[in-house]
Amino acid sequence: QVQLVESGGGSVQAGDSLRLSCTASGYFYSSGCMGWFRQAPGKEREGVAQVYFGTGSTYYAASVKGRFTISQDNAENTVYLQMNGLKVEDTAMYYCAATSVCRLFPASVSTYNFWGPGTQVTVSS
Repeated sequence: QVQLVESGGGSVQAGDSLRLSCTASGYFYSSGCMGWFRQAPGKEREGVAQVYFGTGSTYYAASVKGRFTISQDNAENTVYLQMNGLKVEDTAMYYCAATSVCRLFPASVSTYNFWGPGTQVTVSS
């Protein structure tokens, strides 16, 4: 049974930084992917950053490139999302997701079959 648990969300001001953590239990697939997605009220869930374990390749959405960094700690089964220079438009519920097989990278939302409950990030001006 794979379980993902996010932490690190909160309320900050524009320009601040946050680091989200996603700890996975019961999961390790060398050919899998993990990613961070976000969903704001009234909007579709969108991919923010992904990592492909097979090669260590990373992907970032254009809106966060240069500000967010995804990283992994295999020993701790944890994936992080360092978010710098936060903007009001980054406000959303952030979800960690994983998939055991990642044939295409970056992977679509529908490819991910394991999801965490989410952690709220609120950025005020």
